[in-house]
Amino acid sequence: MVTVEAVAKHFKSGDTLVRAVDGVSVKLPKGKLIAIKGASGSGKTTLLNMIGALDKPSEGTIVVDGTRVSEMHGGEEVSYRRKKVGFVFQSYSLIPNLTALENVMLPMEITGVEPNGRKDRARLLLQRVRIDDGQQARRPTRLSGGEQQRVAIARALANDPPIILADEPTGNLDSKTSKRIVELLYSLTQEGKTVIVATHSADIAARADMVLEMTDGKVTDTSSFERPKR
Repeated sequence: MVTVEAVAKHFKSGDTLVRAVDGVSVKLPKGKLIAIKGASGSGKTTLLNMIGALDKPSEGTIVVDGTRVSEMHGGEEVSYRRKKVGFVFQSYSLIPNLTALENVMLPMEITGVEPNGRKDRARLLLQRVRIDDGQQARRPTRLSGGEQQRVAIARALANDPPIILADEPTGNLDSKTSKRIVELLYSLTQEGKTVIVATHSADIAARADMVLEMTDGKVTDTSSFERPKR
């Protein structure tokens, strides 16, 4: 469970106080696909970043599975990001001089997984997202956008985190590829993972178990759905 209580994030732009997130309170259930929708500048990415301890709230608290993320500092934040959260970005953010396989192995190297173990797990994760042996040996520039995003999802799963945070994961993809990525993200909830997506995509919203609408830093609407399990 992710509990966001009276969370605000504000900063100065010249003489103006900008409220990127403004008093958001919401409970996000475990093991669900949750879509945060809104126009650019609505605050959805800022909220996602605070849940992932990439940014700190100016006010309020964020609690993830009993851990007060909003009160963590330094090494605690680093450990949380490495072990508890997997990140997926619109721009893929793969290391360009590493192969697909090496990109997925990297988070495990950082957390101290032994070399043979991390290679075996990386191969399994890439196979799961339908990246074959030949593609695994390629660098990102030799992969399509959809292939790069699937590698990025495999990398996010490297340390088996309970939470996946995805920021516009289909923003650079065509419609057909986007639908495949949506189904892949949804499949993670079948394993009990919580997947939280900041998105403009109607496809993701249609597949989500819960949809938050954000406008000007506020959650203006919340909808929950009972989806049949496949």
